[in-house]
Amino acid sequence: MTIVTRFAPSPTGRLHVGNIRTALHNWLWARRHGGRFLLRIDDTDRERSREDYVEAIRADLGWLGLDPDAEQRQSQRFGLYDAALARLIEAGRVYPAYETAQELDLKRKVLLGRGKPPVYDRAALELSDEDRTKLEAGGRRPHWRFKLDHHRAIEWDDLVRGHQHFDPALLSDPIIRREDGSWLYMLPSVVDDIDMGITHVVRGEDHVTNTGLQIQMFEALGAAAPAFAHEALLVGSEGKLSKRLGSLGVDAMRDAGIEPQALVAKLARIGTSLPVEPVASAEPLIARFDFATFGRAPARFDMEELEGLNARVLHQLPFDKVRERLPEGMSERDWEAIRPNLKSVAEAGDWWAILHGHVEQAADADDRAFLAAAADAAGTIDWAETPWQQLVATLKAETGRAGKSLFLPLRRALTGRDSGPEMAALLPLIGRKETVARLQAAAS
Repeated sequence: MTIVTRFAPSPTGRLHVGNIRTALHNWLWARRHGGRFLLRIDDTDRERSREDYVEAIRADLGWLGLDPDAEQRQSQRFGLYDAALARLIEAGRVYPAYETAQELDLKRKVLLGRGKPPVYDRAALELSDEDRTKLEAGGRRPHWRFKLDHHRAIEWDDLVRGHQHFDPALLSDPIIRREDGSWLYMLPSVVDDIDMGITHVVRGEDHVTNTGLQIQMFEALGAAAPAFAHEALLVGSEGKLSKRLGSLGVDAMRDAGIEPQALVAKLARIGTSLPVEPVASAEPLIARFDFATFGRAPARFDMEELEGLNARVLHQLPFDKVRERLPEGMSERDWEAIRPNLKSVAEAGDWWAILHGHVEQAADADDRAFLAAAADAAGTIDWAETPWQQLVATLKAETGRAGKSLFLPLRRALTGRDSGPEMAALLPLIGRKETVARLQAAAS
């Protein structure tokens, strides 16, 4: 069996980290088994769906490296949904209902007030043909409900949550089509999963009840349901569901200097028993992806932890991976010298200016004689090999300085910073002439 998964976003907004995690896990499962990963644009909501969001979804997946093997759009598949609805009506599994939203809300409140679950009472099934004719003559238009089979429990073995059991008598018959003819999520998704040959559906645990309802729809349409994996939802660093997570999208991550490899590495592993590790490619994540490692506890997403992971990923990236985002003229040697101290690629521009511009940093009075001696030494040492090691050895012998009192004034005079990449790597890039000029400027 070829594994086929899908990611099915609605183009009514930008993707956020929860969406991205769902897409990633579907992609990883398909790639691990040599299967197919499909993108399905759920654009049945014509009023809220926007084409710029469709383009943004494609761009965000591309930035993350989650390229789908094929794409479908629900707005181009209405004929399939109409045909499925007709089959289910003929089979007696779908029926028209005429209650208004206000009437349904009143029914729910009455049931809740009596301490009963707010389950739809199937009053529409008691209507005669004459009743329906009168309602429609009075301007009512039906919405359509899927009739659940109350005689068999709904059960499946979830790849994350284990064995699941629902009593369908405790669930309302779900509305699948509105009065205006527009579709809700439930039936079109089932029809698409059947038509596209989806074998595994990976989504958040907030869809567990939907899955129970949809399993009966698969059966009513004569199809086997796919395997389901319902993963725990993401929570913020404070340990609670956070509205802020809904605003953390790919665009925000890019603006924060997050590398796609870091975001993928983070979202692939949080909520599992596997360690979150800095990886420069997805291959190790694919190789070890397994729903058996997923826990039931909410998965904690911490932006500060992601930023730390991002730096560790960045320190592994070769020059070719970042070349187009670096300042013009920056060489591979420059990159390898500054890479260990970067938190984002954007910081490379600052170090480029330090390496190839001119730095003038006034020194403390106590250090000026020392830096004047350093300028003299820098002009006389052999720059062909290890100029930094030669410089500090000479100064240590001449001045008796060691440790911080030796190194810190030199670093400040040469870079304007108290910390940064190894000076042994930086000094050859700064060069003899500029090194002497910076030391003389600091000494004066």
